[in-house]
Amino acid sequence: MQAEPKNSLVGDEYEVEIGPVAHGGHCIARTDEGQVLFVRHALPGERVVARVTEGEEGARFLRADAVRVIDASKDRVEAPCPYAGPGRCGGCDWQHAKPGAQRRLKGEVIAEQLQRLAGLTPEEAGWDGTVMPAEGDKLPAGEVPQWRTRVQYAVDPDGNAGLRRHRSHEVEPIERCMIAAPGITELGIEERDWSGMEAVEAIAATGSQDRMVILEPRPGARLPLVELDKPVSVMRVAEQDGGIHRVHGRAFVRERADGRTHRVGSGGFWQVHPMAADTLVKAVMQGLLPRKGDMALDLYCGVGLFAGALADRLGDQGAVLGIESGKRAVEDARHNLAGFDRVRIEQGKVEAILPRTGISEVDLIVLDPPRAGAGKKTVEHLTSLGARKIAYVACDPAALARDIAYFRDGGYKVRTLRAFDLFPMTHHVECVAILEPVKKDA
Repeated sequence: MQAEPKNSLVGDEYEVEIGPVAHGGHCIARTDEGQVLFVRHALPGERVVARVTEGEEGARFLRADAVRVIDASKDRVEAPCPYAGPGRCGGCDWQHAKPGAQRRLKGEVIAEQLQRLAGLTPEEAGWDGTVMPAEGDKLPAGEVPQWRTRVQYAVDPDGNAGLRRHRSHEVEPIERCMIAAPGITELGIEERDWSGMEAVEAIAATGSQDRMVILEPRPGARLPLVELDKPVSVMRVAEQDGGIHRVHGRAFVRERADGRTHRVGSGGFWQVHPMAADTLVKAVMQGLLPRKGDMALDLYCGVGLFAGALADRLGDQGAVLGIESGKRAVEDARHNLAGFDRVRIEQGKVEAILPRTGISEVDLIVLDPPRAGAGKKTVEHLTSLGARKIAYVACDPAALARDIAYFRDGGYKVRTLRAFDLFPMTHHVECVAILEPVKKDA
């Protein structure tokens, strides 16, 4: 017997009191009937009218936008971007909060995830509860940090470049992204006709003048003649295999961090905030305190940012093994680290490559896994290696907290945790946790 379709509640409005912020950037509220709402564009303590954007009768929760504020929080400000707000650009979800409030809310999310998934208070995690701004983001009141050095523009059917709306394929055409770095803005992507394109990614390297655009044509479309205001490399996404191929200029940009230049190929990963790489390297090295002659692992190593920083500090008798799944990233890492005789980069998934290495003991480990985290199996292997210290770089506090619990099961505890606001105006946050083995008599 086929179940009867449930009635959609999209468009229904509820007047609600806004509760705490939750993982994912929305706030939690309940209707008078007890239905849970995940509300965007609201702040804790406010009373708002929330309009349902997703959900149906009988659903465990509904998604909603705050479309009218009845009682505003003292932390609320008018969003500086004209494209922010309900139903508009899906990028900056916290433009309606003061910068200090944004960082405080991020801290609340980290604390809640640590408690819920790892059973730790901030004090037990060695964290003072603060989220630090990146260097250079301490701006006068009202100024918006222009931090985004990589922007993925979507293109509408009329050829206008814009950004996608929240949880939607619809494009919000824009004249300028306020958080885009000056090197992105000067390319003038938003001013040009991109008919035939599905997407245009713009990259402005930090520490060099390298600029790149990556074009993704619609099926059967021809590439446009790209004439931008600055010298730029042009790449395209192939329709056949999804690979990225060179059209004009270099197939990479040069990024500067930790006193060294890194080649980053098109499609490769590099931190988006211009100060993020230096901020994270500093936090990791301060936490690990590498010694001459140490043996270290750099897992999910990308183009070799942490592997190079470790190699610089371990001396001629030290050694670093990096593991990375991306073929192009491995090529870049090997190029970037060619000057270090005792650095080796292996390609493949960490959980597959690490057991094959035969390594049974290391001194230091750095892991910077994708958003899903490292997972139980990988953590179990890492705890068997007896590392003196482990640095875990995390872009998702929930994944970090889950993996911390696995590390605890393997005999490690968090010694210190630091959090950084490397994504201003959004709910995203970066953490660096330093773990050490629990002493037998502790």
